[in-house]
Amino acid sequence: MKLASYFTSCGASFGAVEGGGLIDLRARLGRAYPDLKSLLVGDGLDAAQRVLRGAVADFRLDEVVYLPVVPNPGKIVCVGLNYEEHRLEGNRPKTVDPALFLRLPESQTGHLRPLVRPAESVQFDYEGEIALVVGRRGRRIPEARAYEYVAGYSCYNDGSVRDWQLATSQWTPGKNFPSTGAFGPWLALPDELPADATLEIVTRLNGQEVQRATTDMMIFSIPKLISFISSFTTLEPGDVIVTGTPGGVGMRRDPPLFMKEGDSVEVEVRGVGTLVNTVASG
Repeated sequence: MKLASYFTSCGASFGAVEGGGLIDLRARLGRAYPDLKSLLVGDGLDAAQRVLRGAVADFRLDEVVYLPVVPNPGKIVCVGLNYEEHRLEGNRPKTVDPALFLRLPESQTGHLRPLVRPAESVQFDYEGEIALVVGRRGRRIPEARAYEYVAGYSCYNDGSVRDWQLATSQWTPGKNFPSTGAFGPWLALPDELPADATLEIVTRLNGQEVQRATTDMMIFSIPKLISFISSFTTLEPGDVIVTGTPGGVGMRRDPPLFMKEGDSVEVEVRGVGTLVNTVASG
């Protein structure tokens, strides 16, 4: 099952991707499941499977306005410097544990929505990443059981306002301008691909490939990330972990390659989908 959050003339909703359409689960399941995050709790996914049997699409994929996959996450925990090529291109030292930072929900936008380069910057960079969504509540999760807590995977563009990110040793400002990150197009659940599958990610800017990697190239594996993060905070259904970007970011190229108004950027995760965004100025 693939799940998407979106907006229609009737308001915000969510549904299952079936073929070239969307089956609206919010309308079919009622008040018990007001959003995608609520579907991950308890028997929500089982309830969704039941209503999908024999159902026909309510909307075409091009009829809705996409929202971030989880529009209202309790936490968005992002991982920096998690691919060796990216660590080396930035001349960063090795670390014993992952480098983490947080994003705010309003810093995100959805599939086919514009990424916004803020007026305060001319250094707006792409960072294609794989995002996982947490499916179960957990604290101090052992690595051996970490995949039990993965609801599914999605594509992420951790768009970075580099001059603000690197102005100090803390990255928060450069990662949290409104609509600078993108999350979508949908969430692929384990029936689409196993939670422990090796995933491939490709980023393209204006059709040109700029990043490519697989999850077995990560410095800190997905089980390590889940275990480490859950050591200091309780992970809840709907929380998002953004697992890091490969080498090839625009800032480290010669000459630098920053996103500008009118550009198109794609983040593809094989077996999941392709997140597509244009770039606007704001």
